[in-house]
Amino acid sequence: MRSHVLFISGRSGVGKSTAALQLHEQLIERGVPHAVIEGDYLDLAHPAPHLAFPAANLAEQNLAAMWGAYRSLGYRRLIYTNTAAVLTLPSLVAALGDDPLVTAVLLCGSDEEVRPRLERRNHGAIDADLLGRSALMANLLDEQVPASVHRIDTGQLQPSEVAAQLLSLTDWA
Repeated sequence: MRSHVLFISGRSGVGKSTAALQLHEQLIERGVPHAVIEGDYLDLAHPAPHLAFPAANLAEQNLAAMWGAYRSLGYRRLIYTNTAAVLTLPSLVAALGDDPLVTAVLLCGSDEEVRPRLERRNHGAIDADLLGRSALMANLLDEQVPASVHRIDTGQLQPSEVAAQLLSLTDWA
């Protein structure tokens, strides 16, 4: 069976991790084998590896190692979340090493919609820089993401509804 990867991207606070966890629960209920990798942590270090060691491709190396381990156990479905994964799909797909089917999704939400989520995540307080960086990333993603990437506006949706839409895009049910 050919692997199938669902890439979920979007600005901070849009609900990537929450939607992935909800999808994880929905797949468990259906008995669908899968793995979840939170890509934002694959190269989380200081100094930032992509700045200190530009040629290292640490996220891709770690993704290759992790997915290789999952594949060796028989997993063929992967949910991968990362803020900007949809901008680096060729290198991420290459790192997977098994020519997977790819479904790419950009989760979208306005400043007003993501602000309360960021506040909850940061225990009630966020600084203007965090919201500003999130807004800048939203604009960058909106401008640079290919038309082939599916878009879901999470603003008025519950996480389970976002997950249901993701599930329908993958046809894993």
